[in-house]
Amino acid sequence: MKRFTHNPFLIISAAAVASAITLAPAVALASSGSPARPAASAFTPLCQTPGLVIWLDTQGSGAAGTIFYKLHFTNLSGRTCTLNGFPFLTAVNLAGRQVGPRAVFRTPPSPRLVRLANGRTATAVLGIVETGNFSRSVCRPVTAAGLRVFPPNQTRSKLVPFPFSTCSRSRGPASLTIGAVTR
Repeated sequence: MKRFTHNPFLIISAAAVASAITLAPAVALASSGSPARPAASAFTPLCQTPGLVIWLDTQGSGAAGTIFYKLHFTNLSGRTCTLNGFPFLTAVNLAGRQVGPRAVFRTPPSPRLVRLANGRTATAVLGIVETGNFSRSVCRPVTAAGLRVFPPNQTRSKLVPFPFSTCSRSRGPASLTIGAVTR
């Protein structure tokens, strides 16, 4: 008696053909000239870096060796967009190169979707740890020229000028913390 073996490739191919035959009438009906639903208006796109002004409120408040600042994201894209998550940021020198380790994410608050109308601003709390809290040999303090900020879920950044003391060792202590974007 011949044993029946299953060929996974043949099974997947047969399933794909059956699905295509089943969906063909639905695709034909959908493209038969009926007006499209306004589904695009229900979706609010992510805020793109070029449409945001990123700025720092330099009136910080200190606690336990860390000064906290409000990092603002103002939407000037001309349309409503969303931010969700943590900005990614590093200290930079005058040439725009990274100095020290990147900022560490700080919770609370937990990330939430922030819908940002044109002209409105969202905020994330930035903490800058006093470099005097670390030994000089471990930290190697230097003065940074500012911050390179990537908005949540974006691959392009903007520079925010703001001189401050930071640790310069790439494997040294993180002297920056950042919270999730909120209203």
